[in-house]
Amino acid sequence: MITGGSMKDILQYKGFIGSVHFSADDEVFFGKIEGINDLVTFEGSSVKELTDAFHFVVDEHIKDCERENIEAEKSYRGSFNVRISPELHRRIATSAKTRGLSINKYINEVLLKNVNV
Repeated sequence: MITGGSMKDILQYKGFIGSVHFSADDEVFFGKIEGINDLVTFEGSSVKELTDAFHFVVDEHIKDCERENIEAEKSYRGSFNVRISPELHRRIATSAKTRGLSINKYINEVLLKNVNV
């Protein structure tokens, strides 16, 4: 399934997210599995071909990981870096401390309250 994103369209399959781009020069859709350390790409000349190629590379990535006896890395591991001003950082730290929370726990709670998924 291709879904609209704020910056680009994406594909989702088995916990993996694939980017979707189009090259007018080559007349092809292409993308890569996002949020993993390996570079895994796919392409197709139609949405169906692109989707099938994405499913194929995800399945192959999972099989490769199983063969190498390593856990398949999903697209997002639950950590990210955000750059904020020192003043905002101070305010967050103060707010977290007054609630008896770590900054990490505080940010988690704020995000859970404000993200509609």
